[in-house]
Order: sequence, then C-alpha cells, then structure tokens
Amino acid sequence: MVSNTTADIADLIARCALRDRKAFATLYQRTSAKLFGVSLRILKDRAEAEEALQEVYVKIWQRADRYVAGGYSPISWLVAVARNHALDILRARKPITDDIDAALDIADAGPDPEQAALDKGERTRIDGCLAELEEAKADAVRGAYLDGFSYEELAARHNVPLNTMRTWLRRSLIKLRECLAA
Repeated sequence: MVSNTTADIADLIARCALRDRKAFATLYQRTSAKLFGVSLRILKDRAEAEEALQEVYVKIWQRADRYVAGGYSPISWLVAVARNHALDILRARKPITDDIDAALDIADAGPDPEQAALDKGERTRIDGCLAELEEAKADAVRGAYLDGFSYEELAARHNVPLNTMRTWLRRSLIKLRECLAA
C-alpha cells in the first residue's frame, strides 16, 4: 500500500536533498499528477504543461534542500514550485502580433461619412427638441436616458417626489416624440 501522508512526502523531499534517486522517482510517482494539473490549469496547453512538469522536477531535485519541514506542508511547497514555474513561462511568452500590413485590411467599425452626417443631423434635431423642454425636465431626460440614473436618483437630484419624476419623464418623452415627428 502506497501512503501519501504529509510526513511521507516530506521524507521523500528530504531524501531527494541527499540525492536519493529512488526517493526522487517515488516522489515523482506520487505527486506528478497533481503538479501536472497545476501546470495545465495555468498554461492551458497540454504539451507545454508536460514540458513544464519536467522542468519543475529538475528544480525540485536541485532545490530539495531548501524545503524546511514544518514550515509549509510539503505538497504546498511542491505546488508553489510548479505554480511559479508555470507563471514564469506565461510571463516569458511574447505577445502574438500581426504584421502591420494585415491591420490595413481591417474595416473601420465607425460609421461611413454619409452615416456620420445623418447621425449629426439627427443629434441636432434631438438637441433642438430637448431645448424646447423646461431645463429641469430636459436635465432629467438626459440623466435617465443618457447617463443611466434611476428614477429614484433623479427624484433626489431634483428634489421632487418619485411619482412626480415619473410623470416628468413620461410627459417629456411624449413632447420629444411629437417634436421629432414634426
């Protein structure tokens, strides 16, 4: 029966520090699945995680004497070595960049000049209709529909009851619709 208690893992690490190859093979057998899972979760690439796992065990072999029993659990120490190595790999990756000429082929997501002119004309009409409203009511409409304020926030801002604010907004929208339809 194979035991994976904290003491057993700590003992295997201590024996690895003394360059016991058999202990190292046993440590690998008992902990590699867990450390592979840590590497895979961070790197999100199976082949890269497998390569990282080999490098992690080289580090464990080289640094086993740095593990202090009683300080951290041995599995936590092993996981930290794997995690830090995987994060180092992520940091070392160079961002994938495309050739600048490929960027020239990307369409502009903005409106074309004709649509921009139509939008500007529509915005001018809306601003003109908003100007026909009382200043407080126009401010409430802008607050509700452009700035995302709730009815409660607008009622408090304008110091009016909540139902009054609802009435202001409903009547203001009716006036705006009539103005824009004309």
